[in-house]
Amino acid sequence: MEETHQRKKKKVASFWSWVVASIIFRLILIYFPKNLNLAARPEVSTPLTSLRRLAEGFWLKQSSMSPYAGSMYHGSPLLLSLLGPLTVKRIEGQPNHLFFSLLSVIADVCSAMLIRATGKKLQMAYSYSLKSLGLLTQLGSSEILSSGDIAALVYLWNPFTIVTCVGLSTSPIENLAVILCLFGACSRLVPLAAFGWVISTHLSLYPAILIIPVVFLLGYGPDAPPRKLFMKEKYSKNLDESPSEGLMQPKLPIGFSWRPVIYFVFWALLWSVYVLVLCSISLKQYGGLQEMFTSTYGFILTVEDLSPNIGALWYFFAEVFDFFRNFFLIVFHVNILVMILPLAIRLNHRPCFLAFVYIAISSMLKSYPSVGDSALYLGLLGLFVNQLADMQFSFFLFCGYVGVSLLSPVMHNLWIWRGTGNANFYFATATVYACLQVLLSSHYSFPVVA
Repeated sequence: MEETHQRKKKKVASFWSWVVASIIFRLILIYFPKNLNLAARPEVSTPLTSLRRLAEGFWLKQSSMSPYAGSMYHGSPLLLSLLGPLTVKRIEGQPNHLFFSLLSVIADVCSAMLIRATGKKLQMAYSYSLKSLGLLTQLGSSEILSSGDIAALVYLWNPFTIVTCVGLSTSPIENLAVILCLFGACSRLVPLAAFGWVISTHLSLYPAILIIPVVFLLGYGPDAPPRKLFMKEKYSKNLDESPSEGLMQPKLPIGFSWRPVIYFVFWALLWSVYVLVLCSISLKQYGGLQEMFTSTYGFILTVEDLSPNIGALWYFFAEVFDFFRNFFLIVFHVNILVMILPLAIRLNHRPCFLAFVYIAISSMLKSYPSVGDSALYLGLLGLFVNQLADMQFSFFLFCGYVGVSLLSPVMHNLWIWRGTGNANFYFATATVYACLQVLLSSHYSFPVVA
């Protein structure tokens, strides 16, 4: 017993030492000259997440003009009010935007802690399900760290997370809102889940589809084996055991509960009204909510900015004829919606994993993707590390991600600065990046669905 306690203590100490090391590493990178110029990288900053654009919008607002007048800023007016002052505050002798960089570090650490807490909730639910099936002995206890700890460290030490934090992007704030929503749903903290969902949807629109896994999490509870597995186990025990022993049959998972879902709808409406009122007050002199919807959600859906990024839409809509533009806009956006229902039907017993799949799909098909989106779903993938049957494919995917990360800046430099290449060079790396995401989400879905 004492040996087990000592081992657990060492695990906790090891985890926190890695967390502190990740914070120190971020602070060192922040103090590099110009933050390694990561803020100028299209893989890190997009028209929606760039702090430079946010600073432009804040300057326009300070000049008594609409923040959307210059066609540069397309984010939330709430972010403008909260983060805008951080773009002008300076400390002599310190790096520019130091306050925002420190805020990004805090957001990353908070996200990692929420992922860790979510992992503990999922592990408890999964252990309870295995115990009900009499399969608890199959759950290995020899892992160095729990799945929640592994997921938190994967998120903190993921190079994509680090460059997004150091590269003056608002992606850490958006990721924190998404993780807050999932943590609240796993913990049955309905107001917190509704707040995270409303804020994440308000910031980047695409997390709106997470309402389905959130409803499943609140109605069914955290991830569990399929219901048919409980029925099969119950049937086999009825055949093999005597009537007196049949009293120890596996408990069926609890049915869907509508009460927390109704509470979630109520709190989501309440938070939505509150956010819209704040936005309306912030923009009452500059066109109100209509201008906000046109310059934020309309900007996302119409793909107005065709500056290069690691997605596929910028290249496609730069080449397509204007006559077909609206048709293909519908095709690309409906492509995300078409996958929602089949995945929800097949993965209703794995709502947290369903959220991971939705986030991975939206990061592939969204208008303005960045590596911060990949950092989010790769961190969530660590929550299921104990449930994935085959991890041999991971090395291939790791090499693919490393190759794309190294080739993307090279191809961009050859095209934009040296003039020895063309847009196809950079688009090729974006295509490979999208294929890697498809392989990752589809490969790791099979052991969880089965």
